[in-house]
Amino acid sequence: MSEATDDRLRPARPLLAASLACFRDGAVLLARRGRAPSQGLWSLPGGLVELGETASEAAARELLEETGVRAEVIGLADLVEVVRRDETGAVERHMAVLAYAGRWVSGEPVPGEEATEVAWLAPEQVAGLQATAGLAEVVRRAAEIAA
Repeated sequence: MSEATDDRLRPARPLLAASLACFRDGAVLLARRGRAPSQGLWSLPGGLVELGETASEAAARELLEETGVRAEVIGLADLVEVVRRDETGAVERHMAVLAYAGRWVSGEPVPGEEATEVAWLAPEQVAGLQATAGLAEVVRRAAEIAA
């Protein structure tokens, strides 16, 4: 989806999204974003919650769509609020992302349409990555839940 046709750009109200920190043998599954606004950055697989689905269902669905991996959602790790403004101060994006912790159930990760790369990484490696804001802290909290 191009930035010009992105219905998340300049929304009328905050949007609800969900992501999932999926753990397998102590490692977390991350995706390198292939699209704006976080293109090139590592993040948790995630996206908008669809009408009629819970946020935890959305997190599991997004993980499957973006990586081909199925996971059991085990708890809420964090709330990440994303507010981006343009040079005039007008809100360009406003999202509330519910970040969940989960455990791998099945599937080997492959990048979906929205990711250029996926990788299992030790939680302590996340701080050294070019990543979305606050990712290392979210992964730390999720790791405590998944332990």
